[in-house]
Amino acid sequence: MSNILIVESKNDKIFLEALIKHINSDIQVDPPIFVDDYEELKGLDQAKLTIVLEDLKASLIERGIEKIGIVIDIDDQGTDRRLEMVNNCIKNVFDNPEALNNTSELIKLTIDDVTEIEIACYFTNVDNQGELETVLKAIKTKDNPHAECLNDWRKCLTNKGHKITNKDFDKFWVSIYLRYDTCSKNEQKQAGRKCGMSNFGYIMEHKSNIWDFEHPILKDLKNFLALFKTEI
Repeated sequence: MSNILIVESKNDKIFLEALIKHINSDIQVDPPIFVDDYEELKGLDQAKLTIVLEDLKASLIERGIEKIGIVIDIDDQGTDRRLEMVNNCIKNVFDNPEALNNTSELIKLTIDDVTEIEIACYFTNVDNQGELETVLKAIKTKDNPHAECLNDWRKCLTNKGHKITNKDFDKFWVSIYLRYDTCSKNEQKQAGRKCGMSNFGYIMEHKSNIWDFEHPILKDLKNFLALFKTEI
């Protein structure tokens, strides 16, 4: 049987793959977390999530899908509003579904007389707000003088009557951290390919140690991923 994760973007997929690999590397007795495939939303809105769920419903028997996980950014929406959106999408696709009342809890969806699947969700966040870059900023491991100085830059902007959103600031912070605080001189010769979120796969493959996968902030996400342990 298959476990499928729905994610917002390719970078979310890359991060989750690296985190799952890290968790599984520490497993001595328990079954490993196993995800067969990822479905990318390429941005988030209710229509896109509904379409992906419809496609999965149509192919779930053929693909042997047993569990579906939904991982989306909380942004500034809060848990209740995100749960409402996810539940609306589920109701639009499945008949008489049970509601998701919390994150990281599986509910069963009845497809027909002999077919059931389970579904759960998780909202990427730090202190109930943010997205992937917010998490990355929180779990950095390397000294980061270049990125840290952005705090003074932000204050300067504010004093001059300009504001930058937390979302945009976190994205910029991570980009500076990658480009100037963690990129070697050799890598800087190919900065576009090796020192930015545009090629996040390279970073996670070759220098994932710039992130702390044991950071307490990741505890809830790890609990969610543990729902997808499987005997293989």
